[in-house]
Amino acid sequence: MAGLWKSHRTVLRKLVNVFPSFPVEGLGSPAVLHRCRFCAVRKCEEKTTDNQVVLGIETSCDDTGAAVVSSDGQVLGQALATQQDLHLRHGGIIPTLARQLHEDNIQQVVDTALAEARISPQDLTAVAATVKPGMALPLSVGVQYGKALALAHNKPFIPVHHMEAHALTARMLYKIDFPFLVLLVSGGHCLVVLARALHQWSIIGSTLDDAPGEALDKGARRLKLRNLPECASMSGGRAVEHLARSGDPLAFTFPSPLLQHADCSFSFAGLKQCLFKIAENLEGEHGVVGGQVVPQVNDVCASFQHAITGHLLRRTHKAMVYVSARHLLPPHAQTLVVSGGVACNQYIRGALQRLCDTAGYQLIVPPPHLCTDNGIMIAWNGMERWLAQKGVLYNREEIEAVRFEPRAPMGEDLSEDVRTLRIKAPKAIKF
Repeated sequence: MAGLWKSHRTVLRKLVNVFPSFPVEGLGSPAVLHRCRFCAVRKCEEKTTDNQVVLGIETSCDDTGAAVVSSDGQVLGQALATQQDLHLRHGGIIPTLARQLHEDNIQQVVDTALAEARISPQDLTAVAATVKPGMALPLSVGVQYGKALALAHNKPFIPVHHMEAHALTARMLYKIDFPFLVLLVSGGHCLVVLARALHQWSIIGSTLDDAPGEALDKGARRLKLRNLPECASMSGGRAVEHLARSGDPLAFTFPSPLLQHADCSFSFAGLKQCLFKIAENLEGEHGVVGGQVVPQVNDVCASFQHAITGHLLRRTHKAMVYVSARHLLPPHAQTLVVSGGVACNQYIRGALQRLCDTAGYQLIVPPPHLCTDNGIMIAWNGMERWLAQKGVLYNREEIEAVRFEPRAPMGEDLSEDVRTLRIKAPKAIKF
């Protein structure tokens, strides 16, 4: 019977490789065949057999995440321990405290992910962990734990670039072929990059100063939004978005950064400083002192959010013009993937949708729980690298030599080439 089933499964594999849409569900066994999702795009190596699973570990900032993902993109188990409430009370992330909390939580988080997946470490195909970029002390916890786990169970280790993982998460959910454009927006980063291949990335624009999430968080802190009961448990960005829903986005005037710059760089520091000045003026005008909040806070939040969104749209639109001028994307298959914590903002998502509708792009944004830091994105990046055999480390010496990198570029920088084209600012998109 076993021999008959083996022969049957071989026939099924051949059918799937010839006919990518051949249905494989309901064929009698939960481990019958995990058809590689890439077969519909390109013929993959036969190493994509059943029961290939990668554990991903994420500790680049203040979330301890772990997840187990299979080769067909199924999340088999996951766990996340967030430190948000504690850091909110301290007014920001304290690296030494974050490291201690990662150390306290990582074992339980990994155990939970494995238990949900109903596997043991010995059943893993490989272990992946974020090694760059991020906060040094938090990063060190995940890197050391991941390496130790891989070595203890004689498993390959896959170092993962945090921003690359954010960019590729959408491929776990949707069929997205390389190349495609990516906008990564978070509390620590703002990048527009071209994803040429799994291991080939080109930076078209990056922030010169603050990231948008950082500007939102610091703006919320300056406006003392945590003193409002409805915002007490929210992150700064979420609080701004929440209050902005009932505010007037044109009530206050903010500058338009870098309008005369020839490249696709971003800058949010000036918008943040403008918000600080508006808050100071309103407090003086209304006699606001101590922990009180200015009476027009909803309008301020709406105008601030609108200004940040407008800047993101203008620079991303300019990047699209550059991509078109250099013929870097197929004209009839243009995709913009947006990820990172700020991608959870529904106002920003709506504005980007209107931009893509105008520019002829397909917009793909993962669900909010996959835009913020998590173990799933690390596991999936590890799985993609495992399937392609790119950056997979097998021997002890290579694994032990891996070090965390707080700062790490994401591929080649095309900023100088963007400047040489002298692209004019595209016509503003209404949103």
